[in-house]
Amino acid sequence: MKGVALTGLEDSRQTDIGSRPQPSASEQSPDHPVAKAHLRVQGRPSPPVFRHAPAGDLAGLVRHIWVPVWDIPAGEEWEQHVLNYPCCQVVVGSDYARFYGVVRGLSRVALAGRGWVVGIGLQPGAGWLVAGRSVSALTDTWVDLDEMGMPWAALVPAVRSVMSPDPSDALAQRRAAGLVEDAVRRHVVIDEEGLLVNAIVDAVEGDQSLLRVDQLAARFALTERSLQRLTRRRLGLTPRWLVQRRRLHEAADRLRRGETDLAGLAAYLGYADQAHLSREFKAVTGHTPATFRATATRADPAGDQSESTRSMQ
Repeated sequence: MKGVALTGLEDSRQTDIGSRPQPSASEQSPDHPVAKAHLRVQGRPSPPVFRHAPAGDLAGLVRHIWVPVWDIPAGEEWEQHVLNYPCCQVVVGSDYARFYGVVRGLSRVALAGRGWVVGIGLQPGAGWLVAGRSVSALTDTWVDLDEMGMPWAALVPAVRSVMSPDPSDALAQRRAAGLVEDAVRRHVVIDEEGLLVNAIVDAVEGDQSLLRVDQLAARFALTERSLQRLTRRRLGLTPRWLVQRRRLHEAADRLRRGETDLAGLAAYLGYADQAHLSREFKAVTGHTPATFRATATRADPAGDQSESTRSMQ
């Protein structure tokens, strides 16, 4: 995994970092959007995950910040399964630093040894601005931050110098996240089209009645073709994918809570029938709804972070 180089990036808010709030209970709960995206099942461990709220002035650009820290016994590998949101990510870790496009299927990440990651989930409309190109070429893949030039390459040594002494330290995590936030703040300005993309994704994620592309296009006074072009360029995705992903997130969450009425769940989510839900769920996650419900756990790595962190020290 390639590293990166650069100097001179400071967090302009670091003098106030001690006053920034710690992750709230809602940010650590299984109801948090990041927690919902993780498909956690019995027998597949997850590392502690620290979550931090983005700075308020970056609401249009940054959606969430997460910091997993792991120390996995020798010879073991913990594979994490995630259903991505329609958001690109800037990730700086102990061993790699990358800009990620959206994974359309199931994202699988194998963890081994000891390490950490500072991850910044961008708002849907911000990925194109950070990448400086259509993100359609980055769907299902990633690019090293050093290949993106300044200021993104500069983040790698800066973040690592802050995180390396103690990755589980909340103030170090805040400062490291602040470095990435400052790079976004200084070099990215959300545009009108980006705000429109954010609104489109918010509408899909928040309105269960939006089931068809023509409905979504009408909501925003767009033609279906214009909507398709927009989401392809700015997200690397189709409008239909947005609807499907919302339904899969909701299905996984309800199954995790023990939902037993699969026919009722299918109807609630707008599927033609239970078989349609089962086919789509298995095609993406590898599990049928019934098998996922039987093995899924609502335990959130963020909820156990204190105990897990102590065990690593």
